[in-house]
Amino acid sequence: MKKKLLLSDKTKHFPRFVPNLLTICNSLCGFAAILYTLQVYRSDPEDVLGVFCVSAIMIFSAMIFDAFDGLAARALNAASVHGIQMDSLSDMVTFGVAPAVVVVVMTDSLRDGVMGPLQIAAVYLLCSVYIGCAALRLATYNVHAMSAEKKGDPAWFSGMPSPGAAAAICVAVFFAHDTALPVEKFAFVLPVYTAILGLLMVSRIPYIHAGRWLFSVRKSRKKMLILAILIVIAAAFRTSGIAAIVTAYVLSGPLTGLFGIIRSKNL
Repeated sequence: MKKKLLLSDKTKHFPRFVPNLLTICNSLCGFAAILYTLQVYRSDPEDVLGVFCVSAIMIFSAMIFDAFDGLAARALNAASVHGIQMDSLSDMVTFGVAPAVVVVVMTDSLRDGVMGPLQIAAVYLLCSVYIGCAALRLATYNVHAMSAEKKGDPAWFSGMPSPGAAAAICVAVFFAHDTALPVEKFAFVLPVYTAILGLLMVSRIPYIHAGRWLFSVRKSRKKMLILAILIVIAAAFRTSGIAAIVTAYVLSGPLTGLFGIIRSKNL
């Protein structure tokens, strides 16, 4: 009887470990992406973009764990302050540090021997803006979550979410690999784009909660149609199509905010 009670206690507490395990997998994907990115200095110079693509795939894999840890916490009734802290710390590694490392190393490797000290410092500064903004955003999210503040529609974010910013960087890497872009010019533009994404994270521009939107698709025929169109675009145009979809998401925030301002003035 005593043995059965012990087993039931372990079974009772087991679900609480599931979301945390998914969160740890998220952070491990980010750590793996950083380590693999640093391998570029040992790889074939003609395939450096391939190394960054693998790192980008690892970051995308982390997004899957990030989406499901919250879902698992709600489904198992295992949400906690500890889980919120863990999630943000993992996101800082995977969606803050890892993309910035990819951009810095990618810029350095593609423009080897071309950049001067000032250009190198500019790249470091631009990527530091991204990391700083990611940290600020995640800390702000933690404060709101712990104080149970609910501002606006929960289906929307205030500012671009960190996974969205990381996805934009990863898609840019894929796009550079699969298209005939002049890599030296691309390596110069990418850090600037990274800093802009960082500023969007700490802005008050509204962005749709992509995760909740996807999980609510089956409840709306309109959403199902939109998702079907996005899948067709991604399947037909592959990297270019996915890049277009992610870019549309990046631009959707400023456009939605601008539309809201115009609408409020007309009213």
